[in-house]
Amino acid sequence: MENSKTISVLNDLLHIINDRLQGFEKVEGKVWEKSHKLQDQYEHFTSQCKVMKNEIINLITERGGNANDSASFSGSLHRAWIDLKNSFIVAHLEESTLQNVLFGENAAIQAYQEALDSDDLDSESSAIVSEQLKKIKDSCHEFKGIADNFKA
Repeated sequence: MENSKTISVLNDLLHIINDRLQGFEKVEGKVWEKSHKLQDQYEHFTSQCKVMKNEIINLITERGGNANDSASFSGSLHRAWIDLKNSFIVAHLEESTLQNVLFGENAAIQAYQEALDSDDLDSESSAIVSEQLKKIKDSCHEFKGIADNFKA
């Protein structure tokens, strides 16, 4: 396994994490402030995501790489599209926003799974990425529950 491939895959995941953080920030004023319970979940998601980010940055630097600590171009386009779409939606804004979060979480799950399936990660990186994937799946499940509550 080539170290440069591992670093490249880890940098791709770092972009995904930054996309998630920016996505959570977009949701903050639209959904999280509606209830104290949701605010607590928001803080949990963002702090968990920041820990994940630090773990990936550490893996990159331990392998001699430079962390490309930015969001992805596709994530930025997606957020711009969501902003545009939400500017026309007045009713059901919370539900629509949460559906967009679910879309982003599912994209993160897919990217993480592809990283694990690529065989470009060493065993330590693979273990950490696998654990992070589990956390993203758990958060996706929580978001689904929150979205379902807004539908009810």
